Amino acid sequence: MKTLRELLAEARRAIREEGPEELNARLASSEPFILIDVRDPDEYRDGYIEPAINISRGFLEFRIGTATTDPNLPIVLYCQTGLRSALAAKVLKDLGFTNVINLAGGYQRWVQSGLPTVKDSPLSTDQIQRYSRHFLLGQVGEKGQRKLLRSKVLLIGAGGLGSPATYYLAAAGVGTLGIMDGDRVDITNLQRQILHKTADIGRPKVESATETIRALNPDVTVVPYPVRLTVDNIEEILKDYDLIIDGSDNFETRYLVNDACYLQGKTNVHGSIFQFEGMATVFAPDRGPCYRCLYPTPPPAGLVPS
Repeated sequence: MKTLRELLAEARRAIREEGPEELNARLASSEPFILIDVRDPDEYRDGYIEPAINISRGFLEFRIGTATTDPNLPIVLYCQTGLRSALAAKVLKDLGFTNVINLAGGYQRWVQSGLPTVKDSPLSTDQIQRYSRHFLLGQVGEKGQRKLLRSKVLLIGAGGLGSPATYYLAAAGVGTLGIMDGDRVDITNLQRQILHKTADIGRPKVESATETIRALNPDVTVVPYPVRLTVDNIEEILKDYDLIIDGSDNFETRYLVNDACYLQGKTNVHGSIFQFEGMATVFAPDRGPCYRCLYPTPPPAGLVPS
């Protein structure tokens, strides 16, 4: 009978191992792979590496088909210290999966390297009821809802574009919404800018927007920025957010947002509209062109209406 040491040595000869830095590089790239946490559910709940799915070691052979049926897709496994996952990786290799990788040192070494982890808080009864329709969607589910509650989105502009975007993100349960707008509510805004009411005329838009969002969903933390975006403040403001939504109405801001998002590696969701025509584009750094790639220079002043 083989000893545990012999089994581990055999497994490590058959599989490949990567360290935390290599896994972090994979997560930052656009190359597809699957990350599986083979620890027990109680260990997983105490903290895990995003976007790992939890299939505990005892069920891996039976449930791997729910994660992937592609034998050539890279699969990275981890456990607490890298021992259980090494044995698990060998099993998947024997089952015909050709590109199985073990995280050397496991979750413990990942944490010691100072890399980010996620620990989900239990959903309250009210949250379970509020987001129950999301739980029915396979693309969201409870795990996706928890991720939404952890997410941070910055909306630039609380006007015709920013209003519906902010309102729906808040309803969906995006946990932190930054709202940036230096304008005040005008009566001409009210036929389309649904964050504001008649009683808000004359108030800063970020104030009325904050009240509306808090009344809609108390789960959402609103961070108001009653200022215009400038080259002096953009770097500091953008750094805390996962996603940027640009609903600005001028080219100076659009190019500024584009350049800052590119430099910080932030995804920029851009929208613009004129009368009955509109466009929406997602600019993801290193995954496609940016706004400046499509429009290298702004049009002459006065040529394009805002």
